[in-house]
Amino acid sequence: MTHGPQDENLYNGPIMNYMENKNTPNPWDLDAEAIVVKIRWFGVLIGYFLVNATDMSGDRRVLLNGILAIGVGYTLLDTYFSWKKKVFLADYPLFIAAMESLFIGLLCYYEEGLSSTFRYYYFLSILCCALRYSWIVTALCFTFHCISYTTLVFLLNDNSQSKLFISLTMIVMGWLAWASTSLTSLLRRTSSSLEVLNQELLKNQSELEARIAERSKQLQEAQAQVLQQEKMAAFGLLAAGIAHEVGNPLTSISSMVQILQKKELDDYTREKLDLMSGQLIRIRDTLREVMDFSRPANLERKKIKPLPVIEEAMNIAKYYKRTRGKVSLLPVPQNLPTINGIHDQLVQVILNLILNAIDAAGTGGIIEVGIAVEGDSVIFQVSDNGPGVAENDVKKLFLPFFTTKKHGTGLGLFVSQKIIEEHQGMIRYTQKPEGGSLFSATIPSTNFALSIEPTKVPHD
Repeated sequence: MTHGPQDENLYNGPIMNYMENKNTPNPWDLDAEAIVVKIRWFGVLIGYFLVNATDMSGDRRVLLNGILAIGVGYTLLDTYFSWKKKVFLADYPLFIAAMESLFIGLLCYYEEGLSSTFRYYYFLSILCCALRYSWIVTALCFTFHCISYTTLVFLLNDNSQSKLFISLTMIVMGWLAWASTSLTSLLRRTSSSLEVLNQELLKNQSELEARIAERSKQLQEAQAQVLQQEKMAAFGLLAAGIAHEVGNPLTSISSMVQILQKKELDDYTREKLDLMSGQLIRIRDTLREVMDFSRPANLERKKIKPLPVIEEAMNIAKYYKRTRGKVSLLPVPQNLPTINGIHDQLVQVILNLILNAIDAAGTGGIIEVGIAVEGDSVIFQVSDNGPGVAENDVKKLFLPFFTTKKHGTGLGLFVSQKIIEEHQGMIRYTQKPEGGSLFSATIPSTNFALSIEPTKVPHD
């Protein structure tokens, strides 16, 4: 029997470690075992037929049936373990080969000697061994069978059989051992190649699915940002139109008040005109703030101070119609470092967090806005004393289109997160121990250059 280097690598690698891995046999082992079980059943059934269908003395028939019964017992155990997805006596292949040599030798000895039909069992045994084990084990099995058959020659001293017949029997056994191991080697290599290809296919499929999921997520996020940009653009146009329509009559009224203030008036009338003038100035400032917020975003990246960002966001939030609680600014640390970013975008992020906190806190709620410094980072913090976020919803907070409010779009936190990430920062949610929510937007205070696409933040 000759084998190339590839055969040796195959057998001396995973196949020679066969006995070490029988606690978890591979698919090839289980399939081969199923074939071996069928071959064994074929052998014992044919054996019973030969013994009981031919003329022989009663004592020999009983003895042969008893020997075959041992074979049936072993085959039953082999079948049981095969059903359990295991291999019977997998750790002892040479013991099995030796016992089979003895078993077949006894059958031949008590039947017709060297010319017994049971000598073909040697061939079946070699085939079973080649299917289950390495070529080395198969070669040793062939050696055991040659010893068994040679022992019969000396014990029986049967001169009726020529040396050519005996030699041909062992030559055929050797040829079968070589052919079966070669065929098994081919089948194993083919199976191994198919397994590798299948693993590569599954890996490529997994990578493709991951890419598709990532592209789908990016597309969904891009669609969400475009939707909100269009919505905020429409809001800007609407705010500009309203400001223009209100501004014209407001200018006229203001001019009339100023004219009246220049006349000689009694104290009561002058007091009322001064009051009207103050309210008109208040309306004008409100319109200016609305116009500033709705104007196209200034995307100039520059060093900005954190405090004005929060103050501007709080000034806009005071006009929110659902404001039912108290929004307060916590004490601000001295000498706050500057951050490198886009002022308008950061104002929109903080405003969104404040408005979300107002909705969450409800009537009588307390919303606290603050700034902290941690290392080289500035942290914007917005907290409330509301019920907080349900545990199942925490992981969904920053997903597009997720909202727990009837009037929300589910895009505010998502786009806010994108803006903070574009500033090389991060935004996170924390459940306060005493109840309520805390959102923290952390932005590094060091200078860095980064191109940022225009992004508008809606309110959830």
